[in-house]
Amino acid sequence: MTTRRNLLLLAGSALVLGGCRETTRPAAAPDVLLAESDRGMLRLAPGGEQVLGPAAAAHDGSHLYAARPGALDRVDPATGTALRNTELAGGWIPRVVSADGRVCALSRTGASDRPAARARTTLLIAGPDGTAERDLAGVIEPDAFTSDGTGLFVLEWLPAAAPDHYRVRLLDLATGEVQPLNARDKTPLPAGAEEEMRGDGRQAVLSADRAMLFTLYTHQPGHRHTRDLLSGRPGDAHAFVHVLHLVERWAYCLDLPHPFGAGPAAGHALAADGRTLFVADLNAGKLAYASPSSLTIERVVDVPAVPGSAAALALTADGRVLVGAGGVTVLDRASGRRTGHWELTDPVRGLAMSRDGGRVYAGGTGRVTWLDAATGARSGEVAVAGLTALRHVV
Repeated sequence: MTTRRNLLLLAGSALVLGGCRETTRPAAAPDVLLAESDRGMLRLAPGGEQVLGPAAAAHDGSHLYAARPGALDRVDPATGTALRNTELAGGWIPRVVSADGRVCALSRTGASDRPAARARTTLLIAGPDGTAERDLAGVIEPDAFTSDGTGLFVLEWLPAAAPDHYRVRLLDLATGEVQPLNARDKTPLPAGAEEEMRGDGRQAVLSADRAMLFTLYTHQPGHRHTRDLLSGRPGDAHAFVHVLHLVERWAYCLDLPHPFGAGPAAGHALAADGRTLFVADLNAGKLAYASPSSLTIERVVDVPAVPGSAAALALTADGRVLVGAGGVTVLDRASGRRTGHWELTDPVRGLAMSRDGGRVYAGGTGRVTWLDAATGARSGEVAVAGLTALRHVV
């Protein structure tokens, strides 16, 4: 997200919260924000900046876990205080948080587009009843919990000796068994029909009812969908939305039409509400409207192209789509027609709406700026050293 420099520097003292994490007061945002930085995850609030370090949030930002020497804290994002502390040996990194916040999966390695080869993977599952380790064969990366918290969707990278593609599988947390997913009709997949993916997961968002997780993938040469494997058709998708049903435990790939995926991954973004899943490709100037219920592309409209820029999307309650890249372009939801443009100066590093709908937050280079959601007028700015992505408004 791009922003304009107007730094608010407030000198102040430090306050230790949760026994370990420091909140400083160099600046203040009117809402609580979660952001990623080269210093770890940050909580930006009216009281100042809280450095959480190695941390993971639920896909909607409503729950948060952070690791510190000797412990794992379940942190209240709204207040920054620890709700639960679990003793923890060193080296564990929080990776995935359940939608209800009860469970967190940790690994010994951080997230990576291409994990290193290894013969086995150990995951740690932390919940209200304590922790349990799962020693698994191969290269396994945690992805999302089932809604009931009894299963963990994982990416199994293949081959383990030289990982270059992966398939999504389900780890039963009670038995430790890794199983294939169901098909969309809830039937077990036959042998040989599991999708093998190649490419980059650009962004993931929850559906409005929190039952599905939509993940945007781009650049998938050699990828074949389950439906192609079952029918014998060749597959060569450049971009699609991978849908995980967190309740019914099935997976489905929603193909995106050409030219989605032909340009750089950073130029793509998605957002969802109860009516529509939006996917933008700003390399080509396209915005796709998809139905979360039927999982079909309903239409694609032309939007201003911003080649070479990172992209972000945000949705307003009054029917506008905000497209972040080279500023914020305002689109009418129904028609896709451009109705305004708000100038910013930095590369896009995330867009997020305040809970009351009155402010739009834009992450930029070393700062977060907030704009009036009705007019686009710049209302304030906070310096954030090392910011890499603005994620959520709590």
